[in-house]
Amino acid sequence: MSVVRFSVSLEEDLLKELDEFASDNRFANRSQALRNLIEKNIVEKKWHCNNVVAGAIVLIYDHQKKDILVKSKTIQHDFSDVILSAQHFHLNSEICLEIVAVKGLAKTLTKLADNLISIKGILHGKLVMSKAD
Repeated sequence: MSVVRFSVSLEEDLLKELDEFASDNRFANRSQALRNLIEKNIVEKKWHCNNVVAGAIVLIYDHQKKDILVKSKTIQHDFSDVILSAQHFHLNSEICLEIVAVKGLAKTLTKLADNLISIKGILHGKLVMSKAD
């Protein structure tokens, strides 16, 4: 993809905020920071428009709580049309990390993530979505 150069006029305070954002997030330059902000805005708009997006649901839980696994798998089977893959990792002897790769309508992925994250015993959960096109 070719790069097009253009100029942007910003108030001095806003430019300082952009520079801080770029520095805090370790972007090499303002262009990368602006690109990130624009992409983020486009992706979030697609979520709200209920477009097809791709993403991952990250779950952290204690595997010794047996109901978590049964409930999680039941929910995942109910949403099998949007689940691409699931990976399970052992972080230590008790705590597991599960990453569920998903692709589908934003509202469907949000519902799936909410159902999984709300299972009693899930220590942490998060849905990350990005554009799929």
